[in-house]
Amino acid sequence: MTVQAEHSRRSEAIAAHGMVATSQPLATEVGVDILKQGGHVIDAAIAANAMLGLVEPMSCGLGGDLFAIVWDAQTNALHGFNGSGRAPQAMTRDLFSSRGLDRIPERGPLSWTVPGCVDGWFALHKRFGRLPIKQLLAPTIAYAESGFPVTPVIARMWKTAEERLRADPGAATFLVGDRAPEVGEVFRNPDLARSLREICATGRDAFYCGKISEQIAACAERVGGLLAPEDLALHRSTWDDPVSMTYRGYDIWELPPNGQGIAALQMLGILEGFDVSSMARDGAELLHLQIEAKKRAYEDRARYYADPEFADVPVDGLISKPYAAQRRRQILQSHAALRVPAGDPRLQLGDTVYLTAVDSERNAVSLIQSIYYDFGSGIVPPGTGFALQNRGNLFHLDANHPNGLEPGKRPFHTIVPAFVTREGKPLFSFGVMGGDMQPQGHVQILLNRLDFGMDVQAAGDAPRWRHVGSSTPTGDQMNDGGTVWLERGFPQASIDGLRAKGHQVQIRATGFGGYQGIWIDEETGMLRGGSEPRKDGCALGF
Repeated sequence: MTVQAEHSRRSEAIAAHGMVATSQPLATEVGVDILKQGGHVIDAAIAANAMLGLVEPMSCGLGGDLFAIVWDAQTNALHGFNGSGRAPQAMTRDLFSSRGLDRIPERGPLSWTVPGCVDGWFALHKRFGRLPIKQLLAPTIAYAESGFPVTPVIARMWKTAEERLRADPGAATFLVGDRAPEVGEVFRNPDLARSLREICATGRDAFYCGKISEQIAACAERVGGLLAPEDLALHRSTWDDPVSMTYRGYDIWELPPNGQGIAALQMLGILEGFDVSSMARDGAELLHLQIEAKKRAYEDRARYYADPEFADVPVDGLISKPYAAQRRRQILQSHAALRVPAGDPRLQLGDTVYLTAVDSERNAVSLIQSIYYDFGSGIVPPGTGFALQNRGNLFHLDANHPNGLEPGKRPFHTIVPAFVTREGKPLFSFGVMGGDMQPQGHVQILLNRLDFGMDVQAAGDAPRWRHVGSSTPTGDQMNDGGTVWLERGFPQASIDGLRAKGHQVQIRATGFGGYQGIWIDEETGMLRGGSEPRKDGCALGF
């Protein structure tokens, strides 16, 4: 049984054949159209992702990375995909120390890593796609040339980046004159259309060893970037098996590091030992337990999560039930822990898009794509129509840290898709956007859905919490327990109760991520979709 909570702002989308949910209506529509044309969910996801790169360019695009979890109905199996790029060969610790830098800049050309998005599209398409890439990218090319009306949330995000966009000549692509586009204003990106046409004509090599790579190299030479043609040419994606933990009889699936998805599994493992459903969903008691579980999972995240090709990441141990029980025993229900590090404070930022799709055969995809900060590094190779990501900022310059910078290494990554199965059948494809909010959001969505029976839309609509770490201006942890952000809508008694337990609480209007999800109803076979009201998107089906 599911319930539509009092916090729900719209009804679930319900459909019989296929469904797509994204953070922007045009992208959702494009994905649904591809399903109607006989496309696989991967075809729909590629088409929708391309469209998001046009209509939400501060969050995603060709200059970023992607990750995906795919349910293949023919083999009844989940497949994990890691489309993240690596550090350039010239990106060394010595280079930064020689420039007097003790950390990698948040923006600019020194923060670049190889973009994995385009290779990700082609690798996913090669394995599962049915329709030609040209057909999948055609809608985005058409809208890029003729224009699209800018939606309200995206317009607000665009406006905040206006000054940064003025600082880079190539980024003028994203300005109308000298300003960001207004709500409802038609925006065009003919440079992106040309890049996509080049990709249609010559495939993924257009990006990694063709015309687009030449444009990136020319930009790198102009601005002092570290990406060289050989870095792009050597790029490869990987198929990585998802990992899971059981929670209340459900199998919750995440991708292993270099992403942060297993933090959600660690939190769930800790929380499973408490009678969650007997507590008030928005009460201080349950909020406290979730926050304390988060602190412990993120302490491990900061210490262990890294590229497994370069570091020994103890994934099995971190998500094991005995370890969860050990961490659970450390939680005091009476007051907040003040000396548990809450992770790297640089991870609190991040703009991302998440999308999910399910087709008539019940293939499903959970896909997330990002250029990290809004407009990534803030640099746009002239003529390309997309910004390059700044994921290199997430490396440490400490040689002894598992996530320490090394050429050819993938940085720790914030973007994580999620999936739920039960008894070997696909059930729920979902994700939450927003930097280090993502595992915290995964847990809240799952508790709302699995413990409290909220429907797919209501599970995302309900007010959220977010715990952020505290730091000095140099980034050192202050060990004061961090700060709990609460979205408007929590009872005053809950706010007072958290403060009584020693939590520092702030009431905020933004910073709680963005969610999409599709639930495959086990009884009726219908698809039930929800989409984030904090974003511009929607779930649509047929």
